[in-house]
Amino acid sequence: MSSKPQDPDDELAGTEQPFVEHLIELRDRLVRALLAIGLGFGLLCLWPGPAGLYDLLAEPMTRSLPTGTKLLATGVFSGFMVPLKITLMGGFLIALPFVLYQLWAFVAPGLYSHEKRFVLPLVVSSTLLFFVGVAFCYFIVLPALSKFLVAVAPTAIQVAPDIEQYFGTVLTLFLVFGIAFEVPVAVVVLAALGIVSVEKLKEWRGYFAVVSIVVAAIVTPPDVISQLSLFIPMCVLYEIGIWTAVLLRRNKGGDETQSSTSG
Repeated sequence: MSSKPQDPDDELAGTEQPFVEHLIELRDRLVRALLAIGLGFGLLCLWPGPAGLYDLLAEPMTRSLPTGTKLLATGVFSGFMVPLKITLMGGFLIALPFVLYQLWAFVAPGLYSHEKRFVLPLVVSSTLLFFVGVAFCYFIVLPALSKFLVAVAPTAIQVAPDIEQYFGTVLTLFLVFGIAFEVPVAVVVLAALGIVSVEKLKEWRGYFAVVSIVVAAIVTPPDVISQLSLFIPMCVLYEIGIWTAVLLRRNKGGDETQSSTSG
């Protein structure tokens, strides 16, 4: 049987690896990512420590509660496990750039040269946007949400949330807003790879707004503060992604015109 002729313009021809080698490389990179998360966890255990991180994340709620009121630990091991979970989440955030680099290094061999040029900017922008989403949630969403929950409670009820439920909600919101702030990256990637044209992205503004409303209603707590805090930034970030894609297309068109003229 004759082998399939290789495309002389295909720069990846002949670079395929056996499936087992892919699995081994994936395992190695997962181990490195986990070690980086463990290292970040260990550093945070040394300083500021699980108790320090607990106080930091509890501050938006405790500042809204009446003077002297504290969060409650109703579970036997809640006072021990919750700070550890918070510290592990912090270790993940510290190691996030290295984790994204491991992901890039795994897929890089299968990318063409023009695709690899986008990888480093995407890794950097993805990391920064994730951190911006977490910061937005901590400094804007959580204080507003905490004040809202305390204000709407009847006067006969003393608001003192359970720490497991509170921090479970906080960590979930961190992930939700961190991922939601990746919208511009996803839009730029779709446009840069030619999967979806910029014109189509502009036409889909209304559909994206509807999807954003549904997503905000599902993944956030059932209050208007957190839902609007997710819906509005997602729509704004979608527009930023479209503008960025347009600018990249103009720059690419200018480079191609310049190269053809010089040629």
